[in-house]
Amino acid sequence: MSLSPRPRIGIIGTGAIGGFYGLMLARAGFDVHFLLRGEFTAVAERGLLLNSAEYGALSLQPVQAYRSVVEMPRCDWLLVGAKATSNEALAPIISQAAAEGAKVVLLQNGLAVEDELRPLLPDSLHLLGGLCFICAYRSDPGVIVHQALGRVNLGYHSGPASDASARQQIVAAGVALFTAAGLDSSALPDLQQARWQKLVWNVPYNGLSALLNADTRALMACADSRALIAAIMQEVVDAALACGHEMVQGYPAKLLAATDRMPDYLPSMYHDFVQQRPLELQAIYAAPLAAAEQAGCELPRTRALYQSLRFLEQRYQQRPSPTGC
Repeated sequence: MSLSPRPRIGIIGTGAIGGFYGLMLARAGFDVHFLLRGEFTAVAERGLLLNSAEYGALSLQPVQAYRSVVEMPRCDWLLVGAKATSNEALAPIISQAAAEGAKVVLLQNGLAVEDELRPLLPDSLHLLGGLCFICAYRSDPGVIVHQALGRVNLGYHSGPASDASARQQIVAAGVALFTAAGLDSSALPDLQQARWQKLVWNVPYNGLSALLNADTRALMACADSRALIAAIMQEVVDAALACGHEMVQGYPAKLLAATDRMPDYLPSMYHDFVQQRPLELQAIYAAPLAAAEQAGCELPRTRALYQSLRFLEQRYQQRPSPTGC
């Protein structure tokens, strides 16, 4: 599908995910604008740097970077790379950064993230889900390490596109943006099914990496943790089936084999835990558990993992700061 001339793209949340995709799009010639907070000074002075196992060392300088959404031009596409934990606070920022009829793509993990954000956005905006399959992390302000993968698949969630054809055209335009930047991308026929499918990997590895202080290689090398991962994966598959979503036969085994082939990786929840930031417990655990319970499906291992992570998060959130404030 052909693209309209130079659509203006906004990146809301320039971390590892937003920074990677924004940099790749900008280097492909798209008009990309980055909204930053704590890392604004570093990015404004030194640009964005990408150390990629696949693409080598890449940089973007200068960067069209903004500390405030007030300074940012309105954009035709908005890629939300910030975590789902901040969606309520991001809603007015998204609304202000969006041009009329803009397409908002949530590059986030978890279930029901679009459902929770939709009521907070103007009806005129199109809301899409973006599922990223990538191993990347931020090593320093404005510096992204890309270890592997990079595919991003898109699905239409809601908005003014009233019929299937119009929705498909919008998704195809989004896919064309990423493919023009040299990235793998495809349209999702069923966004919710795809989110459940991605949870099969995210539920065990994100939580266990934080709980056990372990990377994927260590988790896979131990027979006990590997068996636990497989059991949690099967719980998520069973929940998806109970909720009416199809799953690939033998999917947990396929994911275990794929993880064996991956480079050693620390998932995003590990980094959030180490930095004592809010964990994506609602999107990755609470929402799937609630959906499974409504469908009459119990996930005992997943629930135990969720409860353990809640305890850890609450403990450091309640801890007094070094100043006693």
